Amino acid sequence: MIKRITSIDNPNLLVMNYYDSSVRNLIFIPKFFFVPEIIIKRTPLKKDARRAGWTGCNIDLGQIPDDAKIHIIENGTVISQPTVTECYNRILSLRTNNISTRRWLIDTMSCIDSIPTDEFTLKDLYAFENFLSSKYPNNNFIKDKLRQQLQILRDKGFIEFTSRGHYRKIKS
Repeated sequence: MIKRITSIDNPNLLVMNYYDSSVRNLIFIPKFFFVPEIIIKRTPLKKDARRAGWTGCNIDLGQIPDDAKIHIIENGTVISQPTVTECYNRILSLRTNNISTRRWLIDTMSCIDSIPTDEFTLKDLYAFENFLSSKYPNNNFIKDKLRQQLQILRDKGFIEFTSRGHYRKIKS
């Protein structure tokens, strides 16, 4: 699975949730939002299983930023094709084949998603420094990297700079 999601031709993911034979949610997650850290290895099947030794995995969708989860159906309502296309084209601007770059973008976007308000400060984002330091133990410049990622997200239209050290999330 890791080999597949880190390849250039890895697949996109569709996630469906249904209730009483009707689709409640259908979410499209672009392939360029998959990194090895979201794959959780499961326990291999027991010796007496039909596929003994086979090891499956789970995908931790909680690590995927909200903007990367493009709703096609939400709470039973079909989202218009132009809206879905607009959301995809917006997120497409973040596409990269570089896994390290992908990781930082995903982690930064997830940290921003964790901030409960639409407006946030650099200090709010710096609160994630210890968490990110544990994920990137060889990086001694976490704050610098966060500021770099904020510039990228600003330039791509996901956040806006409002004043020194202050930002606002831009909803799609």
